Amino acid sequence: MNLVRAGLLVAIFALNGLSQASSAQGHRPSDREKLIGAWQLVSLASPGPDGKISVSHPAGILTYTRDGHVSVQLMYPASQSAISNEYVLNGYEASFGSYEVNEAKHILIHHIQGANTRDLLVGKSLPRLYEFDTHGNLIIRSARSDEHWSVTWRHY
Repeated sequence: MNLVRAGLLVAIFALNGLSQASSAQGHRPSDREKLIGAWQLVSLASPGPDGKISVSHPAGILTYTRDGHVSVQLMYPASQSAISNEYVLNGYEASFGSYEVNEAKHILIHHIQGANTRDLLVGKSLPRLYEFDTHGNLIIRSARSDEHWSVTWRHY
């Protein structure tokens, strides 16, 4: 009798395990879930002074936390250390804040709370178009019509 009970318990646990495994496999992560973690910069494409798209490879990290925080840092090569604009100061870009995801429209909004360019970005909400390519890389573009850059990130 004990052998029958033991066999029955083994069968119940096995079926329970299969059920949990199949439901876990059936779960497709949301875009927000896919964003969570640290991303390494792969490339930055932007128009040069002549209007042609140039691709650069600064060092960079982008981090999204589960509780809604974002931070980004990019360090351009020494040859580009004089770059300064709304996002970059002396070849370095850094900002942090919170973020929202609109999965239906593929839009991220970064709400900037701190940045190395201070008065130019702090307090702004920056809409970004995003997509995941076939390799799982994250591609982010500005949603502003006057900006024509895109950044490709690889999950660490």
